[in-house]
Amino acid sequence: MTARSVALLALPDVQLLDVAGPLDVFAEANAQCGREIYSLALVGTAPGPITTSSGRRLLPDLIAPAAAGPAFDTLLVAGAPRMHEAALGAELLAWLRAAATRCRRYGSVCSGAFLLGQAGLLDGRRVTTHWAVAEVLAERFPEAQIEADAICLFDGPLRTAAGVTAGLDLALALVEEDLGAEVARRVAAQLVMFFKRGGGQMQFSRRGVSAPSGRSALQEIQRWVAAHPAEDHGVDRLAARTGMSPRHFARVFRAETGLTPAAYVETVRIEAARRLLETGEVALKQIAGACGFRDADTLRRAFVRRVGTTPAEYRRLHAPGDTRP
Repeated sequence: MTARSVALLALPDVQLLDVAGPLDVFAEANAQCGREIYSLALVGTAPGPITTSSGRRLLPDLIAPAAAGPAFDTLLVAGAPRMHEAALGAELLAWLRAAATRCRRYGSVCSGAFLLGQAGLLDGRRVTTHWAVAEVLAERFPEAQIEADAICLFDGPLRTAAGVTAGLDLALALVEEDLGAEVARRVAAQLVMFFKRGGGQMQFSRRGVSAPSGRSALQEIQRWVAAHPAEDHGVDRLAARTGMSPRHFARVFRAETGLTPAAYVETVRIEAARRLLETGEVALKQIAGACGFRDADTLRRAFVRRVGTTPAEYRRLHAPGDTRP
C-alpha cells in the first residue's frame, strides 16, 4: 500500500512540541505496524532552518508556496506563541487554501487555527484552539463555531486540537481513524500517554479571576469576596457593603466587570477549590465548606460545569500522590 502523506506546516517561532508531538505519534504508528503507513514531511515558508520558539532549529523537507507537488493525505498547521498576531502573505494563503482543499483532511494544532481562519477554512465549522486565545479566534472569525473547552474536534475534513500537548491527542485520534483503536492504544501505551484524555482543556486554564475592575467600591467588593470565599455573598449583602440598592448594585457590577455578582462569586469559589484540590491535603467535604459551597455535591456540579471534570478527577491529575476520597 502507498504510504499516507502527512505534511505539517510550520512558521518561524513555531512551538517545537506542536511539531514534534504529532510527528512522533505518526512515526510510532509506523513502528507498531512494522511498515511505513505514514510518510512525514515538515513544510517551511522560506529556505533554510525554521527557528522554533525555544531557539532550536528544524530543517523543512518542503517549502511553501513552492511545494505544489502531489496532494497530501493530511495537512496540519502547527501553532506558535504569538500566532494570533501573524499575517500570511497572499501567495502563502492561496497555497494553504489550495493544499487543504486537495487533502483528505486538514487541521491545526493549538493556535495554528488562526492560519486556517485567514485562509477561510474555518467558516461554518466547529473549531477548538488553546483556551488562552479562543476568545480572540472567535472575534477574528465569527463564522466559525469556537468550542474553547474541547481537546480535539472533527468537523467534516477539518481536524483541530487545543493547546500544545493536545497535538498528540489529535494525531492519536487520526491514527485511530485510519488504523483502528487497537493500533492507537498500542501507540498511546508506547508513548505513555492517555488513549482518551478525560475532561476538557479548561482544567488546565489558569486565567481564573482577573484583577479587580470597575469603580473603587466594586474593586473593594471583589477583594473581599476573593479573601473570604466561604462567606454569604448574596447580592443583598454585597450591595449593603457598597451602600447601593441590590438592583442598582447588580446592574453596575455587571456593566463594569462583565459578570453578574453570582457568576463572579462562583468563579472565585471555583478557583479557591482548585487551589485546595491541588494541595491534595483536604477532603472534598471540607473543601466545599471552605470555599462557600453548600455541600460536596454542589461543589461537584459547579466544578463540572466550569472546569469540565469532577473535583476528584481534577485532584487525581493535579495533586501528586494524593488518594483522598
